[in-house]
Amino acid sequence: MSDYQPTSRRPIAQAFRSTANWCVRLCVRLGIHADCVSYASVVAAAGAAACFWRASDYPYLLLIGALLCGIRLWFNMLDGMVALASGQASLRGEIVNELPDRFSDVLIFVGVAHSGLCFVVSGYWAAIMALLVAYIGTLGQAVGVQRQFGGVMSKPWRMAALMLGACLTSVLLMSEREIRYPNLVTVLDWTCLVIVLGCLQTIVVRLARLLREVRDDEAIK
Repeated sequence: MSDYQPTSRRPIAQAFRSTANWCVRLCVRLGIHADCVSYASVVAAAGAAACFWRASDYPYLLLIGALLCGIRLWFNMLDGMVALASGQASLRGEIVNELPDRFSDVLIFVGVAHSGLCFVVSGYWAAIMALLVAYIGTLGQAVGVQRQFGGVMSKPWRMAALMLGACLTSVLLMSEREIRYPNLVTVLDWTCLVIVLGCLQTIVVRLARLLREVRDDEAIK
């Protein structure tokens, strides 16, 4: 049983957190390690990526992909809850908790990029910006201050935006309506653009707060 407590914890709505309480108890009872939950989130992300990749041929896969994005988020929350409840929290655990998230982000947006339902560059820019947002967030811990979670396009909101865009695209495709507004720009292109712009705002907000905390910390020392 570890006494380690994470120095920075992502704020999660209590209503969302409460959906995992039963599973936390089950994982602790069965001895399921938090790392396994972290790896399961990558499996869900890979499934979502595969669904997006093939969605131009089978539009219903967009709905399954959106569902898997939600499951990915749920696993991302569950792993930390299991680690704390079972006393498995550790510095190593923070690495295992963080790194799969980055693989998940890349997998999902690369799947979107190669879906044939948007420009390839749209998905790749969304992937790049997602990585930069996470990088800026963890810089605080790297320099000895708090991790930053501010901004409008944190991981849950990136997934929420993508899930909405995917569901809308699926409905339009299955109803045989146009998905390009205007000209060659699709719903998923607009979705990725919103994510990229939101990530830019998030990077600015987090970087400003980080620099302020570093300045205040240096002033105290």
